[in-house]
Amino acid sequence: MHTAIITGASVGIGRATAEAFLGEGFRVYNLSRRPCPVPGVDNINCDLSSAVAIAQACKTLEAAIVGSESVALVHNASQMLKDSATDCDSDRLRHVLETNVVGINSLNQQLLPRLPRGSSVLYVGSTLSEKAVPNSFSYVVSKHAQLGIMRATCQDLMGTGLHTALVCPGFTDTEMLRTHLGDDPGVERMIAGMNSFNRLIDPAEIAELIRWAHHNPVINGAVLHANLGQKEN
Repeated sequence: MHTAIITGASVGIGRATAEAFLGEGFRVYNLSRRPCPVPGVDNINCDLSSAVAIAQACKTLEAAIVGSESVALVHNASQMLKDSATDCDSDRLRHVLETNVVGINSLNQQLLPRLPRGSSVLYVGSTLSEKAVPNSFSYVVSKHAQLGIMRATCQDLMGTGLHTALVCPGFTDTEMLRTHLGDDPGVERMIAGMNSFNRLIDPAEIAELIRWAHHNPVINGAVLHANLGQKEN
């Protein structure tokens, strides 16, 4: 038996990733406040900003992964707010970091010691893990932190038989992106035109890369860019 544990698998990249692993015969768990609508996914209601909720979820997961040949632990869930370096109070920043950074650490602390050799710890970052744009301050800070977490994870797991990577999608057609951009078709066309193929990325394309990364430990510690050749300004 193989297992995939995916945070935020209710929509977007997380949902597509759940479908990809299900298609390969994995048992798939979704950690989210909203259930994943894909038949066959085991939903664990979990507020990823709550240490108590994560601890309760991990009790279920610890029992579920016993006997698994491998586990794909996919840190996908993120909060994205519109804010800036001059308009983001510390409580707001702390709220984003609880989900995007601290929640990841809480899951890792409880689950990594229980993962069998051959498992993976995969982080879904962003092009903003390595650069910045205006008015995405807390998101940029958290995505840069995820890059650091992945690299530190790689070093600290040396010799354990576990591998890790950071998948950095470009502009992907998700609920989060559309909420952030609004409903202006002109803005969507502009964003789609920022890569070589003049379109938004399909979540299934990112999901396939995540699935592939689980099976290929040679990429241990790598940053995997998945942006269709994004134009750089």
